[in-house]
Amino acid sequence: MNITLYSKNNCMQCKMAKRFLTENSIAFTEINIDQQPEAITTLKAAGFQSVPIIMKGEKAIVGFRPDQLRQLAS
Repeated sequence: MNITLYSKNNCMQCKMAKRFLTENSIAFTEINIDQQPEAITTLKAAGFQSVPIIMKGEKAIVGFRPDQLRQLAS
């Protein structure tokens, strides 16, 4: 299943989430909302107000949550 990471520039939690996914060999696609502002509309429509957001199917992890991110590796 594909994992999507929504991030933005100068976001420490986004950087930590990217590092965690990379270090744990979890493949992901990054959508930077500073570079792709149209994604903001999608996120707001889904009720999200901050990044990082890590999506796997219908499951969303908001913020840098190593405990939840570890579950993506399994």
